[in-house]
Amino acid sequence: MKHSFYEFSAKDLQGKQVNMNAYAGKAILVVNTASNCGLTPQFEGLEGLYRKHQQKGLIILGFPCNQFANQEPGNEQSIAEGCVLNYGVTFPMFAKVEVNGDNAHPIFKYLKSELKGFLGSERIKWNFTKFLIDKGGKPLKRFSPTTKPEKIEKYIEEILQC
Repeated sequence: MKHSFYEFSAKDLQGKQVNMNAYAGKAILVVNTASNCGLTPQFEGLEGLYRKHQQKGLIILGFPCNQFANQEPGNEQSIAEGCVLNYGVTFPMFAKVEVNGDNAHPIFKYLKSELKGFLGSERIKWNFTKFLIDKGGKPLKRFSPTTKPEKIEKYIEEILQC
């Protein structure tokens, strides 16, 4: 069993394997995303956080997921185009993953086991669930899909000051 976020890897939208240890020493916000969700406008807030705090050590990692009401039906190219064209996303986006069930990506299995959701559930309930990881790779806080990115900023700033 892996004990640090940095022990994992994932494919980016271009199909390149990315080791999470590339983000060592940064505050990391992992988000499962979808392009056709009522919460999709959160991309704008996430990008705002990223642009504001990127130079101070924040990285946001987006993981598209189609497990909730078929709200991410596209392929990697259409996902990339939609994120950039509609929301100006510049933070790293990864290939589509599952976040629940037997085929859940190992990163999400790990994050869910470290940070349980409402009433102790490990299940991710919807798109735009967010996981905040400190500079040492330790998952710190889980945020619900409806938590706006702006509400997370104070937690990010605390990590960045350490």
